[in-house]
Parts: sequence; C-alpha cells; structure tokens
Amino acid sequence: MSDSVVSRQSDDFRVDPLAVRYLEHVRVEKRLAQRTVELYAADLRKLQSNAQAVNTDLPSVNNTHIRRWVAQMHGMGRTPRGIALILSGWRGFYTWLGREGLVASNPVKGVRAPKVPKPLPKALGVEEAVQLASYSNEKADPIREARDHCITELLYGCGLRIGELVGLDVQDSKTARGWIDSAGAEAHVLGKGSKKRSVPVGSKALGALSAWVSLRAHWALNTEATEATEASEASEAALFINAQGKRLSPQHIRVRLKARSWQAGLATPVHPHMLRHSFASHVLQSSGDLRAVQELLGHANITTTQVYTRLDFQHLAAVYDAAHPRASRLTRQK
Repeated sequence: MSDSVVSRQSDDFRVDPLAVRYLEHVRVEKRLAQRTVELYAADLRKLQSNAQAVNTDLPSVNNTHIRRWVAQMHGMGRTPRGIALILSGWRGFYTWLGREGLVASNPVKGVRAPKVPKPLPKALGVEEAVQLASYSNEKADPIREARDHCITELLYGCGLRIGELVGLDVQDSKTARGWIDSAGAEAHVLGKGSKKRSVPVGSKALGALSAWVSLRAHWALNTEATEATEASEASEAALFINAQGKRLSPQHIRVRLKARSWQAGLATPVHPHMLRHSFASHVLQSSGDLRAVQELLGHANITTTQVYTRLDFQHLAAVYDAAHPRASRLTRQK
C-alpha cells in the first residue's frame, strides 16, 4: 500500500497484510487512481474492523457476516448508494482472494444494498394547478397567449404526455397521431407503445381550445407555399404551431411552460410531466378510483399508477395534521 494510504491509518490499527497486498495490486497492476485506492482502503478498514468485532479474520468472513453488516450500516443511516459502493469494494477484494486461492467462495456474492426508494412524482397542489391553468397574460401576444393557455389546460385537464400533445393534429386523418373531438369532448391520442386511447376533455380545456383554433389560422398561413414537402404538410396539420406555422417541438413547450409558471407566480418551475402527475393525483384524491386513473393515463400496468396513492396519502396526512387537534406534534405541544 502507498505511503499516503498507510499514513491515514491510526497507530492502534494494524492493517491486515492481505488488505495491503490487495491495495498494492489495484494500485500497481490495475493502475487505479490514488483517490480510488484510498476509498478502497477505507472500505477494507471497515471490513477488517467488523471482522475483528466478531473475532474472525478476513478470509473467514462468511455471507451471514456480510448481510448482518449491511443491515447495520442501513440501520445507522448510510444511504443505499453508499452501501452499494462499499459492497463493490469488498466484492473485489474477495474476488482477488479467490484468485489467490485464499478463500473457497466470495462471501459478498449475492448480497445487494437496500433498494433506493423511488422518488414521488412531483405534482402541484390543487390551488397551484388551478392558478397556473387560469393564468392569463394580458400583455402577451394574443395568439401566443391563446396557444400557451390551451396547452396548459390540455396538459393539466387531460393528463397528456408531452409527446401526445405534440402529436395532436387539427382534425382526424389517416396520418394523424392524435386529434380532439370537440363535439364529443374527447382527445384521441397515440401513447407509449403506439397504444391509442381516448381521454375526456373538460369544459375549460374545450373553451381554451376553441379560442386557440380561432386564432391559429393567422400563424398557419405563414407556412411557405414553396415548402411543398412532407414535413411542411405535417406542420400544416399540427394543432400546436409556432409563428412560422411549424409544429411545436417538445423542448419549445417545456420552455414556454416553465416561463408561464414563473409569470403565474408559482414558487417552482413547472414542466409538462408535472402537470400530468398533478392531473393523476387530483383525480385520485377526488374519486379514489385507481383503475379509472390507470385508464386515463394509459398505463399498461396498475403498479405504475399506484405511485399516486402515495401522493394521495400525503395529501390526506396533511389534511389530518392541519385539522385534527391531536395531530401536529410540533405546533400543538404545550
């Protein structure tokens, strides 16, 4: 082991010779960076300390030991990622011991770090979502404002994915990936896996759609007639276009929605999928019908939809904490 690594060991802790040989191996033969070698040294120091605590040497460590130490690290608050990195270092050490003929099997084999909990989808509160959907910028260009308002209403009111929204055409056709039937109050979209589904469109979204469509022609005329290409024809059919008459890109919508959320006075920037999460969470809060939410979102598996039950529980917990006289431990203690 290099002098810099040895110097980091306390005087009352004698590093196991096998650990020293392994660190020299990864430093010289594998040519790992000095910082990586130091991290490996710290991991092996922890391994040796654990082994000494149970009166065993490093080659005698077994699978049960490793699992117990993983549980202890997790119980002490070490992150799953941190545990995974330590296990990786230990696994490499015992793989090397096996090649040297010093252990019969790798005790770290099959041991995994605890799973990282999936983060909850980011959703707006009901008041925030309504504030954004209702926002109107009277100083903006009226055509752009009508378009952006309609986009916001459809994303929140229908729970559309951004790709589904971008793919909407003005009317149904053989080539249309999606379109909105205003008379039937339904949006017909092409979702993931080329699966078609229909989603109800509320009165607010229909009103915003009508306002946008009545102004859309001003920009649609800007598509140059000389561009008689398949791409330009697709742009002409698009429901949502820019000032040049071209179909909007997903990135364009992300930028516009983020700016609109700031203008509306929201404390956090909003992205399109956040409105889809908000749609799902708010419908579930009101109805409690998980299967219906699954259908509306177009999820193939209900386990994907079940994440919103966690959001719903957070909402119920917040209501309980605010309303019940014995709920809040911090604000109600005397």
